[in-house]
Amino acid sequence: MPATQWKIPPLIKAYEALGAIGDGRVRIEDDRHATVTSSDLSKTYDVEMSADGREIASNDNASYWQGYLGYPAIAVLIGRGLYTPDERTFEALRGIPWREINQRLRNDWDKTVAEVERQAAARGFDIDKIRADAEAIMAALVKLAPYRGARRRPPTAKRTTVTPPGTSGAAS
Repeated sequence: MPATQWKIPPLIKAYEALGAIGDGRVRIEDDRHATVTSSDLSKTYDVEMSADGREIASNDNASYWQGYLGYPAIAVLIGRGLYTPDERTFEALRGIPWREINQRLRNDWDKTVAEVERQAAARGFDIDKIRADAEAIMAALVKLAPYRGARRRPPTAKRTTVTPPGTSGAAS
């Protein structure tokens, strides 16, 4: 069976990957395996790749449901040297509540990019440099032309029970 290339993702996925690195949510385990924690810390995605980085498997939602390379795999590729963004770009995209923004803007990626750029500009960052880094990552992905590895279902969110302050947690 011939290998299938990943579809190229929307630009927002480069921004999300940069944010994951900026937040320290990317853990490279060894030369083939890595994990990436979601921005709301409810999921951990597994990324596996061949030694040359051309075959990639990731169990994030975009990779599984949409067929394009999701931000966890892009973050791992950046971490492995696909492209070296400016350190200020990582700083600018640190602490962004991606899930909340995406949900609020109904997964309108252009609106999400605009909102994230607005927040970064308000904090004094150069949005032209951020966009240039994101676009360079996308160009590097096109050049790499990675292939799909094994298709794996996304993880389910960790559910935790939080006891509100001032209560014992016992049912009344």
